Amino acid sequence: MALLLSSSFVSSTQLPFSTFNTDKWNTGRVNKNSYCFTMCSVSNSSSSKPKRVWIWTESKQVMTAAVERGWNTFVFLSENQQLAIDWSTIALLDPLFIKEGEVYDSGDRRVGSIIEVSTPQELQQLQPADGQAENIVIDLPDWQVIPAENIVASFQGSGKTVFAISKTPSEAQIFLEALEQGLGGIVLKVEDVKAVLALKEYFDGRNEVSNLLSLMKATVTRVDVAGMGDRVCVDLCSLMRPGEGLLVGSFARGLFLVHSECLESNYIASRPFRVNAGPVHAYVLVPGGKTCYLSELKSGKEVIVVDQKGRQRTAVVGRVKIESRPLILVEAKVIKLFTASSYRMQKQ
Repeated sequence: MALLLSSSFVSSTQLPFSTFNTDKWNTGRVNKNSYCFTMCSVSNSSSSKPKRVWIWTESKQVMTAAVERGWNTFVFLSENQQLAIDWSTIALLDPLFIKEGEVYDSGDRRVGSIIEVSTPQELQQLQPADGQAENIVIDLPDWQVIPAENIVASFQGSGKTVFAISKTPSEAQIFLEALEQGLGGIVLKVEDVKAVLALKEYFDGRNEVSNLLSLMKATVTRVDVAGMGDRVCVDLCSLMRPGEGLLVGSFARGLFLVHSECLESNYIASRPFRVNAGPVHAYVLVPGGKTCYLSELKSGKEVIVVDQKGRQRTAVVGRVKIESRPLILVEAKVIKLFTASSYRMQKQ
């Protein structure tokens, strides 16, 4: 693998979880036990569709708490259109309106159907039809009568996104985890801010467990000066913590964790929003388990931020700078996974 990084990345203070001896960069001689890079195979990245959340409430406090946590789809009864208009003046909302058992967007386009299921027999008779809207909202007057597993099983393979109306975070959790797959989303119908906070806490914990990447250490075997090239500097709209950076490499099947500039060194001040990522040809990991070229990044595009334990989150690109910089070629090896990999960085 080959990529270009800024000289600050070479500093041992920038990679607290790897061992570096920066005095040897000028000699071109490398002790194989002195250098380690964290490397990742992205084949196990989660590609499942994220769970969706709609909020059904008449509480302004609940609306505010939901928007602040990234949920901006709200459900209103048709007679409450003025409430949707009022809230839209203070927050960016995606309002949906219920009319005669159907769900419509602000452009009066049908986007969902509400189906009430009161007995197990009604669930057995329910057959998802091609003519139904893309989203199906299941309304269970008493969800304990019908196991959530039965609802998930009934709609498997239908191609529809199925929601369940939940009145508590614990109900929502049951629907999201049934049969290990869960429904596609939930409609949280509450008037209590605490319910929104509890559901967000659940999602944060769920993401932390399910979104771990498997990282390995690669031992550096050679370092050489490699000439000039165009390096991509990525500034994010989020601050990164020690251990976090971007996954960058010459092959999508194996990427190096390139640390951010969140720690100060002898050469630069701390810039915790910045990653000197690599050359224009290199791949970078983006949401959905996919990659794109560093040269394709632009303001507003999302990337995946990963730490040394494999925990990942999304971040928005704020600015991209491409500058000509001297390169250093570093060859590294991962036993049993890769025979050999090359790693290029900007020369200090």
